[in-house]
Amino acid sequence: MSKPHPIAIVASEAPPRPRPSIYPPMLLARVQGREKRPLGDLFGLTRFGVNLTRLPPGAASSLRHAHAVQDEFVFILQGRPTLHTDEGYTELAPGMCAGFRAGTGNAHSLINRTTEDVVYLEVGDRTDGDDVSYPDDDLRARFADGAWTFTRKDGTPY
Repeated sequence: MSKPHPIAIVASEAPPRPRPSIYPPMLLARVQGREKRPLGDLFGLTRFGVNLTRLPPGAASSLRHAHAVQDEFVFILQGRPTLHTDEGYTELAPGMCAGFRAGTGNAHSLINRTTEDVVYLEVGDRTDGDDVSYPDDDLRARFADGAWTFTRKDGTPY
């Protein structure tokens, strides 16, 4: 019998993800301090994920990346992160949002360059067979059978 899911919660009281990142160990420092609260998982959502994410000063949301088949969306609740895309750097503010359509190759990441925390909602689908490119790092990712695997760009494992 599966555990019952809540009807509603206070998002900031949801438990944080127990493992801060699934990146290979040598790349973890870049997202040090990032805290994700996987809200969608608490409700048993399987087709898309929703995270309440906090970035302390100096932290990044992720390594800059682009998805082949999964869409992503972020909505800024607090703070002023800098969005880094192929077009350059854009400062975001509370109430602003950004979307990243799959297959464009336009890599993205949020960086907290301020002295205040940044808090935002991130939403992404969970389409199987996704390939993720990381233009600034020797990294590739693949999402298959509900799990991520990471390799170097030449396909060798970490």
